[in-house]
Amino acid sequence: MLLEVGQVVRPHGVRGEVVVTLVTDRAERLAPGSVLTTDRGPLEVERARPHKGRWIVAFAGVADADAAEALRGVVLRAEPIADPGVIWVHELIGSTVVDTTGATLGTVTAVEANPASDLLVLDGGGLLPLTFVVEHDPGRVVADPPAGLFEL
Repeated sequence: MLLEVGQVVRPHGVRGEVVVTLVTDRAERLAPGSVLTTDRGPLEVERARPHKGRWIVAFAGVADADAAEALRGVVLRAEPIADPGVIWVHELIGSTVVDTTGATLGTVTAVEANPASDLLVLDGGGLLPLTFVVEHDPGRVVADPPAGLFEL
């Protein structure tokens, strides 16, 4: 399963570099030699550097402004990075959520960004802050919500 990791915003200069917005906090996605998948084929990163909250990236074979312009809007994808301490959104969608007693709270239908803590949106309309997740396995999330969170 490929995940979206960024998007080419526009060309930068005349040597084929592009401005990229990452939608991941994993800057190693742009390490030299990394290969990103696109609808137009693979792109290999030659070099990348942060610039004003985005990245300036040079891809192999993209040598001038015209070639860089042709990449405008291209979505960059990559395989998930295996990290056992991280919870990935794509692993949560469709998971059954239970509390620490085993009682079912619902099924995750979406994850909403929230400044305090991302929220799991449950099929019954409930919202569960991700901070209360104590365990997760494929298809199953265990949460320890405070008393009364799911009571009306």
